[in-house]
Amino acid sequence: MNAILDLLFRSPIGLLSLFTILFIIGMAIALMVWYKRKMNTPEE
Repeated sequence: MNAILDLLFRSPIGLLSLFTILFIIGMAIALMVWYKRKMNTPEE
């Protein structure tokens, strides 16, 4: 487990993978909030 975390935080590929995972999770949250807001507004 220690070797996995070492690769994730110290190598450039590991950092890129971590950034990608966090970016995808952030985009999913942002889209959920945006879609919920769109569904709650009445039709114009």
